[in-house]
Amino acid sequence: MPDFSQSSVIAVLGPTNTGKTHLAVERMCAHSSGMIGFPLRLLAREVYDRVVALKGVNRVALVTGEEKIIPKDARWFLCTAEAMPVNRDFSFVAIDEAQLGINPERGHIFTDRMLNIRGRDETMILGSDSLRPLIEKLVPEAEIVSRPRFSTLSYAGPRKLSRLPRRSAIVAFSLEDVYAIAEMLRRQHGGAAIVMGSLSPQTRNAQVKMYQDGEVDYLVATDAIGMGLNLDVSHVAFAALKKFDGRRRRRLTLAEIGQIAGRAGRHQKDGSFGILSGLASSDELEPEEIERLEDHSFPMLEWLYWRNAEPDLESVTSLIASLEDKPRDRLLQAAPEAVDLAVLKRLAQDPNIRRLAVGRDNVRLLWEAACIPDFRKVGADHQARFIASLWPYLAQGNGRIPHARMAQEITRLENVQGDISTLAARISAARSWSYIAQKTHWVEQADLMVERTRQLERRLSDAMHVQLTQRFVDKRTRVLMRGLLKGALPQDVALEADGAVLVDGLEIGTLKGFQFVVPSDSRREDRKMLLAAAERYLGPIMTDKADALAKAPDSELTLAANDAGQPVIYWQGAQLAVLIKGKNLLNPEINFDRALKDIAPENGKKAEARIKQWVEAMKAKHLEGLVKIDVLANDENTPASVRALFAQIVEAGGIIARRQIDQAVRALDNDMRGVARRGGLVFGALDIFHHALMKPGAVLWRTALFAALDEQSMIALPGDNAVHLKEWTFAAPDHASRLGFRKIGGEYVRVDMAERLVKQAHEARQAGPVFAIDPALATSLGLSTSVHDALLDMAGFEKTDDKPQNVELKKTEDTAAAAPDSTEPEMSGEPSSDDAPSTSDPSETTDQLAVPETPSVYWRWKGMGKARSGKPNKNHGKKPRGKRPGKPASGSRKAEPVLATAGGAFAELAALKEAMKK
Repeated sequence: MPDFSQSSVIAVLGPTNTGKTHLAVERMCAHSSGMIGFPLRLLAREVYDRVVALKGVNRVALVTGEEKIIPKDARWFLCTAEAMPVNRDFSFVAIDEAQLGINPERGHIFTDRMLNIRGRDETMILGSDSLRPLIEKLVPEAEIVSRPRFSTLSYAGPRKLSRLPRRSAIVAFSLEDVYAIAEMLRRQHGGAAIVMGSLSPQTRNAQVKMYQDGEVDYLVATDAIGMGLNLDVSHVAFAALKKFDGRRRRRLTLAEIGQIAGRAGRHQKDGSFGILSGLASSDELEPEEIERLEDHSFPMLEWLYWRNAEPDLESVTSLIASLEDKPRDRLLQAAPEAVDLAVLKRLAQDPNIRRLAVGRDNVRLLWEAACIPDFRKVGADHQARFIASLWPYLAQGNGRIPHARMAQEITRLENVQGDISTLAARISAARSWSYIAQKTHWVEQADLMVERTRQLERRLSDAMHVQLTQRFVDKRTRVLMRGLLKGALPQDVALEADGAVLVDGLEIGTLKGFQFVVPSDSRREDRKMLLAAAERYLGPIMTDKADALAKAPDSELTLAANDAGQPVIYWQGAQLAVLIKGKNLLNPEINFDRALKDIAPENGKKAEARIKQWVEAMKAKHLEGLVKIDVLANDENTPASVRALFAQIVEAGGIIARRQIDQAVRALDNDMRGVARRGGLVFGALDIFHHALMKPGAVLWRTALFAALDEQSMIALPGDNAVHLKEWTFAAPDHASRLGFRKIGGEYVRVDMAERLVKQAHEARQAGPVFAIDPALATSLGLSTSVHDALLDMAGFEKTDDKPQNVELKKTEDTAAAAPDSTEPEMSGEPSSDDAPSTSDPSETTDQLAVPETPSVYWRWKGMGKARSGKPNKNHGKKPRGKRPGKPASGSRKAEPVLATAGGAFAELAALKEAMKK
């Protein structure tokens, strides 16, 4: 054993948060070389990064089981306790957390390092004050230095998870508890970072960085947090006070509780600890325990675990026996059977393995293989089988695991898809192969395998960090919960042009009109919180929106069918209201969207008033004639016969088949009929309609009003300028009329265009009893010959084989008007089609009546049957009597002049009513 008599041994003892590790790093860097052994790979990596910043990457080494970074000029080594290169000479050596010598699984390692590893100039033992009596007796040459805690640690009592202060760490002792707590914190506070000893340094650093940078306010950790990790924690909460230590479920010792609780507070910043409320009474802290924890007064250690550090390698049997030796000092106890020894015993039972484990070198090799850590936590049996599969490669041939075997195993693990549990299992397996790759004398192409396993673990770690963040961190929730806290600082709320609502630059949802829509990727349980946040933040925005709606021009609001076919009023792409059944067609109820009911009452009233105003404005614009007819239908001063007619027309939406109201029409005298025509009504041969109701806006609103009244879906609308529907299906017969179309054969023709064609035919009658009809107009409307013929037949015309006596067509101005039959249409008013020319212009009439020199089809008037007589027309199929071609029949009425505007007609009607009163 080396002579350490000239070296200085210092034991720095004290509670957590005393800066012991920081002191050791300072002392090491002051020496020409040095080494520190740590309890965790994560802690070794953390200190390695710190020393690299001080000394440079080429002079600092990191040595752990799975990772070795040893530059050629390395002088300062940061290691895990198990991986410390004990045969190298260093000016300074330190062992951290030496009180872990009491740990059943790893304690003998820390005991050995404390007793047997020394620096050439200085040795430092760092640990709890509970080590004092053992150091005094086992290392009598050591100078003991006490380091008091820099800040106060106090007990805060039980608290609910939802009531934990920010910058809290919650400690749990099972993977299931860690994930469950993190999930609850995500829902309640926006998320948490995860710190576990099984995480790779890369994943752990990424998680801790989120916490340290304030991206999350909470940390969920295992007891690994107690091993010196430097975190800015103000409060430590225990989710349990019991844990499974690999053999049994036991209560934490007071020293273990103190080690973990001591992470609260940093340097001179005070900290607190407590437990999560709801624990069993047996897991509560007793008053005397709380007092001792606050005073950092823990029971002194009476012994440490020990195992022979220089076992007998003559044979497998002697190796096992020496590892089970008993210590001679009463302050030391034989270590319980650790996983490595249990694996060795199982390997020794295999004859094939024992056959190859002959000689000191092979026995040493077998023991080295048995010490491969059980990163996967599969137990001694499974671990032994894994090592047994590698042993033949190590003990025979070139003594190396084939490159193909390792490459195959690494490739199998390179899949970065899967959930957290799957990725964790792959990372554990990757750590095993990383450990093996570091044994450069075990593998072929060692440098390549080291790099591949390093890349593998990095890729899996990145994927693990992403999975942990996606599952346990919700930035929206974090931002909103901070804003909802009492006394929280004001947060920046903005509304983007596309409706996105940003709080402190983070999108929490979208505002469509007055409806707040939570993001599609939000979990269902988060919706309530997001809606509550919207209610808090969107008040001023909703006021601005209500003001904008109140001032919005009519063109910004639209009427359209929603997915269910309901007539809906939209603004800025959002639904404001639905038209529903009212007292009659022209007076629907307006069912305002719930979003308008959820905003402030004054804003809701402004929005509702604007919607009502818009509906009235649209009815006045698109249904002006129908509205005025409705007014007259309900005016007591309007003659009863006109009121009855108008009421039926309004009920039909301004378009009605003439046969349906033929009796009411016949009841009108000439004056009343003229008044109705001047009101904008067209008395056609087939239909009676208001000419302005053919326009697209009128069709849309009439369809919407019928849908509301009938509580049915809106009828699908044709193109705005459609006058002929060749292939179209209506759910009900009256739907065609509501769109302004009449069924002719198997097709549909807009009623005003049908009346133009009928009028053209009547004008052709002026030529005589037998006449030709120019098909050009019908062709221009897209009508086939069969449909045109069917229309003319419906209007009282029939084909004839007779020839006209004179095919020379006289000019229209030289021909007297033909006398109409009682069922002949009385055409007045303007054509309603926006794209079809009027036929009231004489020049156009002349062009339309031009007949080919040798027409092939001739027509004659057969007359239309009376609507309600129930008897066939006696004149049907016969030539009309008492008429001469080109001259009107006796008693015929003079055609009414075309009225320029509907407004003038109502003025004349008002004057007529005044005259009737007199």
